Amino acid sequence: MADVVGGFGFRTGSAAGIGVGPYAELTFDSEGDVDRATQGAVARMEATDVLVFAHGWNSDRSTAVRLYDRFFAPFPALVGPGVRLGYVGVVWPSMRFSDEPIPDFEAAGALAEPGHGCALDPLTRQALEGFWPGRRAELDRLAELLAEQPESAAAFIEFGALVRELAGVDAVHAVAAPAIPAIFTDDVLEVCRVLSRALARAGAGAASGSGAVPAGGEGPGLTAGAGLGGLWGGAKELLRQATYYKMKKRAGVVGERGLGPVLAELAAGRPAMRFHLIGHSFGARVVSFSLRAVPDGARYVRSVTLLQGAFSHYAFADRLPHDKGRGGALRGLHRKVDGPVVACHSPHDSALKVFYPLASRMAGDSAGLLGFDERWGAIGHDGVQAVPGAPRLSLDTALREGVPAAGCVSVDAGSVVRRGGAPSGAHSDICHEELARVVVAAGRMGR
Repeated sequence: MADVVGGFGFRTGSAAGIGVGPYAELTFDSEGDVDRATQGAVARMEATDVLVFAHGWNSDRSTAVRLYDRFFAPFPALVGPGVRLGYVGVVWPSMRFSDEPIPDFEAAGALAEPGHGCALDPLTRQALEGFWPGRRAELDRLAELLAEQPESAAAFIEFGALVRELAGVDAVHAVAAPAIPAIFTDDVLEVCRVLSRALARAGAGAASGSGAVPAGGEGPGLTAGAGLGGLWGGAKELLRQATYYKMKKRAGVVGERGLGPVLAELAAGRPAMRFHLIGHSFGARVVSFSLRAVPDGARYVRSVTLLQGAFSHYAFADRLPHDKGRGGALRGLHRKVDGPVVACHSPHDSALKVFYPLASRMAGDSAGLLGFDERWGAIGHDGVQAVPGAPRLSLDTALREGVPAAGCVSVDAGSVVRRGGAPSGAHSDICHEELARVVVAAGRMGR
């Protein structure tokens, strides 16, 4: 198998760390290849309805298991008597910087040790080596630069080149390649200035070592040609965005080549089994891209619930508002679901509100890094866009009246998805019974 982070394994039954059962894991490598033993464990489940949850960013299996344990906990009390639930955790190689908070995850090592500022803390450094195996020399140099923070344009140019190399961006052809995000093609000093301002907007200025920068202002160290040491917070953010860029591509591969075909095989062997797909962050991209492998006419995917999805809000559109000749990457695939595709979103998610548009803007866009353009928005920030007839509901309305039986629907979950510090905000604040109830309503599993 290709890269697998953190020694991910699998468990069946009511596994250690999981309070519900039967529980199993589907483990994928970075190319979407599945551990067949994990697939067999799911195939043996005695269940009418299977919840399949794909995590977003995390660096080891233990974090994924804790997420699944907490999110799955309310379900036994929510479903009707004719529903026998099975629980599946999708485990795929991703990573999380340790300064990105997960609300209420108190276990040792859940957050970075204080005082590191721009430097890479040991947990993040270890996670990066697992995420980019065999690249220790490049990571050592990046860590050295972040620790020393030299006030040198040459140091930033070196840093940017190393980040591009890790991200798989060809520096020679990057400017001419429209599919490359502008943060990897524009002048690295300007990129770091923009990202430093974005950190300040997200409330992470002083904490990240980027300097206290007023939103929309220059702030100390951000004027052209001066105070370059104040830009190293932005440089660290550039490295973080490189991991997101890699995860974004990897999530689509794992979904389309891995999870999708596995679900099709499982459904062929267990035709009465109904699958309810749930994804958080880039895991929402995993489960959504798995729909590409659903055969025409198949109805085994009963519902899809996206929690703070880290992909385009135009993904399901037949036509893009800014390019009528093209559709979204998943155009029309919501019609392969025998039920709704529910996108839960929150305005308190800084990762998607502030950083996702910056990281998604493509090279050659006339608006530039600082220009606002809705084409780069995330589905977890403002829900499904450009899909005619897709309703927009508050969380209270969705819980009181239910959700439509089919099609795309957006649910503003900001009333509960609201906690979390800089730089990602409430992006990981998803373990709420209210969101479990949305999944139950989408899958028509309630009492």
